[in-house]
Amino acid sequence: MNQKLIRKINNLENIQRFPADELFRFVSLNKEDKLLDLGAGSGYISLPISKYVDEVIALDYDADILKYLETKAVENGINNIKTLVSDFKDIQLGNEKVDKAIASISIHEVKPLPLALGEIYRVLKNKGVFLCIELEKSELSTGPRVSSKNMKEEVLNAGFDIVDIFYPQTKVANQSVYIIVAQKNE
Repeated sequence: MNQKLIRKINNLENIQRFPADELFRFVSLNKEDKLLDLGAGSGYISLPISKYVDEVIALDYDADILKYLETKAVENGINNIKTLVSDFKDIQLGNEKVDKAIASISIHEVKPLPLALGEIYRVLKNKGVFLCIELEKSELSTGPRVSSKNMKEEVLNAGFDIVDIFYPQTKVANQSVYIIVAQKNE
């Protein structure tokens, strides 16, 4: 494995965040679900959620990190994770292919955001749920951020209904987090 990839994996796996299992309480999971993990990285969501759903599609633009995720899945005896090298703005899936989609601290980097949200809406089945976990924008923010207010507006503009918005006390890398639960209702 090359040094750049090793550094990236270490960075991803050492981010201070709350346990992925805690996120799952914000979305009802069914054993028949096909779930899209947007910005899957090293598998923070994909690996633990795989035991609750039929199939996980782990999407990331980085083919090398997805190869690492595939290796981790095999090492853990997980065989229902499919990896997909793709861009949020052009998700290589057909219309209405997934029941749930989760973007955990990944969609804030996508420009233009409406295009990515439109793609998520397109690949979700009717009544499908989108869980958006993001870092709140503040004066202390480093890097690109989208405020919860702006994200809510963008999610609504993409056609979703907002089910709920949560502001957990837990911080990620010393930054406040928000969680938007949205649903596709056609």
